[in-house]
Amino acid sequence: MKTQAGFLISQIKQIGGRVFEKILAKEQIDEFNGAQGKILYVLWQKDHISIVELSVLVGLAKTTLTSMLDRMEENGLLERVPDADDRRKCILILTERAKKLQEKYEQVSQEMNDIYYQGFCEEEIKEFEQYLQRVLNNIKEKS
Repeated sequence: MKTQAGFLISQIKQIGGRVFEKILAKEQIDEFNGAQGKILYVLWQKDHISIVELSVLVGLAKTTLTSMLDRMEENGLLERVPDADDRRKCILILTERAKKLQEKYEQVSQEMNDIYYQGFCEEEIKEFEQYLQRVLNNIKEKS
C-alpha cells in the first residue's frame, strides 16, 4: 500500500503557514509572525522557561530559536533573564505587551481551526486528532 502521510503533513504545514500569515495580515496583526506565534503560544501556556525547554516544546533546534528570540526580544515580546540557580542558563519571560496579544492569536488560531475542520463533524475531529497524536508519539519514539 502506498502512503503519503509525510508528504501530506508537510504540505499542510507549508500551506497552513501561508494561510496563517494571510490571516495575520488581514487582521492587521504585525506584532508577530506565524513562527513567532508558535513560540508565544508555548510561552502563554508555560512562561519562565529555559531556551532548551522551549526548544523541546516547539520542536525547533536551539540554534534556530536563538535568532527568532533575538527578534522577539527586540520587538518587546519577551525578556531573557539569568537563571537564579544556574547563571549559564537564561529564562524566557513574556512581557506585558506579549501577554496582551494572546487574545488576537487565539482569534487567528480559531479561524485556522475553522479552515482545517471545515466539513468535519465533532466525532471526526476527535478521531483525527487522536490519529495525529499517535503519529506524533510514533515519531517521537524515534527522535
